[in-house]
Amino acid sequence: MRVIVFGQTGQVARELAKRSAQFDITALGRAEADLSDPAVCAKAVAESNADVVINAAAYTAVDKAEDEEALATSINAEAPGAMARACAAKAIPFLHISTDYVFDGQGENPWRPDTPTAPQNAYGRSKLAGENAVRAAGGAHVILRTSWVFSSHGNNFVKTMLRLAQTRDQLTVVDDQIGGPTAAGDIADALLKIASQMVQGAQGGTYHFSGAPEASWADFAREISAQSGSGTTVAGIPTRDYPTPAIRPLNSRMDCSATARDFGITQPDWRQSLAQVLRELNV
Repeated sequence: MRVIVFGQTGQVARELAKRSAQFDITALGRAEADLSDPAVCAKAVAESNADVVINAAAYTAVDKAEDEEALATSINAEAPGAMARACAAKAIPFLHISTDYVFDGQGENPWRPDTPTAPQNAYGRSKLAGENAVRAAGGAHVILRTSWVFSSHGNNFVKTMLRLAQTRDQLTVVDDQIGGPTAAGDIADALLKIASQMVQGAQGGTYHFSGAPEASWADFAREISAQSGSGTTVAGIPTRDYPTPAIRPLNSRMDCSATARDFGITQPDWRQSLAQVLRELNV
């Protein structure tokens, strides 16, 4: 299976590249396909011999997007739309990563793929626009919404907690935002399993994938401390005590049952995935 991946340096893109021994993966970085130029992205698809295309690149600076919504929308919506249209023209599947930020973040029920969307910040609006553009392209596609991504690469919550633990005995972490931490490696595995089935003719649509069990950010931080042996204690605080430019969802729970039903992919235990990431970081 020949796979074109948009993205090289992001967490999921780097995990996909690590799996090139099992799949023929070509990763396109900014030099080959700048997502701020949708036409270039479409041309890259049109000129490829790919069996499937995965978009693992995105504008993910949630707070910065409040001031750069036009750029976020170009990268998160216009570029994926162009990719999806190019894939539809070649009759090849297109897989696109999205987020729970397309919902309003309220309540306690896990979000289903068919739950009405209502993004509360610029990042969420740009990602929802991307979903709509992919669907409008009319080709075979899967939109895979996920949450709370972590890995041994780049900037993420795990690496931030490890860094802070080096100089602090106690950390204060939000405890009223609830979701499912999700390892980038698990997302990469899920995408490739879905891609393999899509190439064989499986039906697509919108799906959810996140780690289990549900946890707060404070719970996540405590597990990082425990597994790393840092000895740092974690005190929970409400979101109102940690204001940010962009509104954060209190509820990031994801109903992943359709992903299990249609593709045989179950939710991974994020605690086991965390252990693997810590090993990669030599912690």
